[in-house]
Amino acid sequence: MPEDWSLASADLLDRPSPAVLTTYRKDGTASVSPVWFRLNEHHLEVVIAEGDAKLRYLERVPMCSLMVFETVPPFRGLTVEGSPLLEPDLENRARLAIASRYLGEEVARRFVEERQTPGLVLRITATTVKEWDLSGILSQE
Repeated sequence: MPEDWSLASADLLDRPSPAVLTTYRKDGTASVSPVWFRLNEHHLEVVIAEGDAKLRYLERVPMCSLMVFETVPPFRGLTVEGSPLLEPDLENRARLAIASRYLGEEVARRFVEERQTPGLVLRITATTVKEWDLSGILSQE
């Protein structure tokens, strides 16, 4: 976890929280997709299947953001904007690790085995991090 991120962010990123990846089409409009992710060292990672439109968007406009959030109180979240780096997902290692966070190991193995399309790991190096935590404004009753 980068030093400038809060401990609340660390807790949020350790969980299989919902996440949304934003990439940009050639005309500059945003394309938003729900994704699974993991924090790996100082990078957020998402696996994108070869042939997915998100890969074309990243090639044309090499910018993206990932929003990670809670759906229950205190409704914390963060948005990371950053530089994308794409690398092959050798032997589906990243796909399995990420799917295991959300599905558990046994179901994740079956999920990964059923995927016919190889994936690329999108590694996001944060350039901007924006955090929010609504616990201070929600009633504590």
